[in-house]
Amino acid sequence: MRKIKLLLMVGIISLGIAGCGNNASSTDAAASTSPASLSPQNIAVGESTVSTSPVYETNSIIVNSSEKVTVVPDIAEIVYSVRTQAKEAADCQQKNAEAVSQVIELLKSLNIEEKSIQTSDYYMNPVYNYSGSTARVTGYEAAATLTVSDLPIDELDQILSQSVSTGINTIESITYQASKYDESYQQALAAAVAAAHQKAQVLAEAAGCNVGQVMNIQETSGYSEARYSDNALARKYSSMGVKENLALFDAAESVMPGEIQVEASITVEYQLY
Repeated sequence: MRKIKLLLMVGIISLGIAGCGNNASSTDAAASTSPASLSPQNIAVGESTVSTSPVYETNSIIVNSSEKVTVVPDIAEIVYSVRTQAKEAADCQQKNAEAVSQVIELLKSLNIEEKSIQTSDYYMNPVYNYSGSTARVTGYEAAATLTVSDLPIDELDQILSQSVSTGINTIESITYQASKYDESYQQALAAAVAAAHQKAQVLAEAAGCNVGQVMNIQETSGYSEARYSDNALARKYSSMGVKENLALFDAAESVMPGEIQVEASITVEYQLY
C-alpha cells in the first residue's frame, strides 16, 4: 500500500474585533482591552485534525467625571484667642484664665453647647527686652485659643461682637460650613455618574461601538467637610485692637458667607460591544 505523506503548514490564526478593537485616547477617557478564552475548536484538514484555541478581545472604555453642587453655608466655626500680659507669671496666667472663663460663660449664655467649645491651644512665654547687651525678662504673655463650632450663620456677627467685648483680642480664622454636606455630596456623586455615562456614549458612538455594563467604578474625590475660610475678615480683626473691632461692628458690617461648592469625582470603566 502506497504511503502518502501529507505535509501541513499551520499558521497563526488571529481573531480580533473590528472598529471597537481600536484604542481611543482622550484627556477624559482611555480604551483598554482584556483577553478572554473560547472553547477549543477542531479543524479537519484531509485525514488530520488540528486543535485550535481562538482568542478574542473584550474592549472597555475608562471615563473620568467630576460634578459640583452649590450649597449655601448655614453654620460657622471660629478660632480666636485671649492674650494677656503681666509682670509676674502667676498674675499673667490668672488674668488669662479669668478672661477665658468670661468668654465661655458668654458663649453658654448665647445657647452654644459645651461640646462646641474647645480649648484648642494654650501657651505662656516670657517677654524679653533686647535693648541692652543682655536680654532681660520684663514680663510674661499667655494666650488661650478657643475653637467654637456649629455656630448659626445669622448669629455670627453678634457672637463675634460680644466675644471681643468680653476679652477676645485675636481672631485667627472664620470658617463657613454646610450642615447638610453629606446630602449635597451624594447629589454630586449621582450627577458625576450620569455625566460619566454620557461621556462614554459620545466616545463609543464616535468609534462605532455601544456602551455596555459598568465593569469598575472608583471614587477619586477627597472626602472632607465643605468649607472655606474668610481669612480676609480674620486678618482684619487680628490687625485691630479691641476698640477698633467694636467700632467695626458699630458700623453694622455683616458677615457674608456667600456660597460653597461640594465636588465629587469618579472614574468609571464601561464594557464596549
